[in-house]
Amino acid sequence: MGHRLTQIATRTGDDGTTGLGDGQRVPKDHLRVQAMGDVDELNSTLGLLLCEPLPEAVRRLLVAIQHELFNLGGELSIPGYVLLKDEAVLALDAALAEHNAALPRLKEFILPAGTRSAALAHVGRTVARRAERAVVALQHAEPEGVRPAARQYLNRLSDLLFVLARVLNRANLDSLGGDDVYWQSERLKSDAD
Repeated sequence: MGHRLTQIATRTGDDGTTGLGDGQRVPKDHLRVQAMGDVDELNSTLGLLLCEPLPEAVRRLLVAIQHELFNLGGELSIPGYVLLKDEAVLALDAALAEHNAALPRLKEFILPAGTRSAALAHVGRTVARRAERAVVALQHAEPEGVRPAARQYLNRLSDLLFVLARVLNRANLDSLGGDDVYWQSERLKSDAD
C-alpha cells in the first residue's frame, strides 16, 4: 500500500476486472471484490449517518469505526495482509456493553424506525450483516485469505448499530418524538386480548 491514487479514471477496469492492493487483477464479481464493496458501502452508510445531529460520544465512536472499516477494506484488498487489529473487535465489545447498559430491556421486537438517525443506523446494521455474509462466503472460498477478526468485527458492528439506533431514538425523544417502534404482531395482539 505504498502508493496513493493519483488518477481515478484509469480505464483498466473496462474489461470487467479490477486490481487488488497486491497488484493482482481479478474479475469484478470475485468474492473478494464483493466483500470489499460491501464494506465500502457500510462505511459510506456510516458517513451518511454522521451528517445527522448526534450525541458527541456516538459521533466519535462512528468516526473511529469508519477508520477501522477502511482498515478492513484494505486488508480485504491485500490477501494475507493485516490492518484490522484484534483490539478493534474488543473496542466494539466495550462500546456495545457501554451503550446497551443504558437502555431498557427489550420485551418485543422493534422495527427499523423512529428518528432519521436511528433509521440510518438500522440501514447500517443491515449493510453490516450483508458485508459479514460476503466475508463469510470469501472465507469459505479462501480459508487462509480472511482472518476471523474481519468476520467478528462486522458481526459485532451490526449488533452495535442496532443498539446505537435505540440510543439515537432516545437521544431525540424530546425534540423529535423518537422512540423504539415496536412490532405489532397479530399473535401478540390476540394473546393480549
